[in-house]
Amino acid sequence: PILYSYFRSSCSWRVRIALALKGISYELVPVNLLKDGGQQFSAEFKAINPMQQVPALKIDGITISQSLAIIHYLEDTHPNPRLLPQDPKKRAQVRMVAEHITSGIQPLQNLSILNQMGEKKMEWAQNCIKSGFQALEQILQHTAGRYCVGDEVSMADLCLVPQVFNAERFKVDMGPYPTIRRINKALLELEAFKVSHPSRQPDTPAELRA
Repeated sequence: PILYSYFRSSCSWRVRIALALKGISYELVPVNLLKDGGQQFSAEFKAINPMQQVPALKIDGITISQSLAIIHYLEDTHPNPRLLPQDPKKRAQVRMVAEHITSGIQPLQNLSILNQMGEKKMEWAQNCIKSGFQALEQILQHTAGRYCVGDEVSMADLCLVPQVFNAERFKVDMGPYPTIRRINKALLELEAFKVSHPSRQPDTPAELRA
């Protein structure tokens, strides 16, 4: 497998966690979203992903873009350890939390949007994350065990950790979200979350390395 990734991309990080959890080795091809006016806009990368976004994964003779689509494929083809619970209600809750982050928070504070916000970039990002986290904190109070849904790591957790990283990058006060903070702390102790961390990628700038 070949993963096209950017060290700080939260969507790429989700996929890196899934690959690590499932023990799938891969070649990483960095796509720098800032260099050369954004390497994702090159003709070469557009041929790989017409949406000009990371991640994209070449695997088993196909190319998949969109992080959740990639994770679902990995779940279908490498079912252990599972990232979706067997119980239909818990499975729905996992998908709900994942979608809440991947559709309701992350795209609103994504690089392409922030580039249009000018001087209000930081304020915009903070407001999008805070309104999303207020809802997410409430949801997790009903679904969480040790992790987002019960005591097993799921697709929801793969979305949560990168989003908390974004929140901290944009200097969001995490005080009002104790459940999110607790789950995030527990997940960051797991090896798959450590090795896939933005501070430990081949394309991480020297000053940001762990």
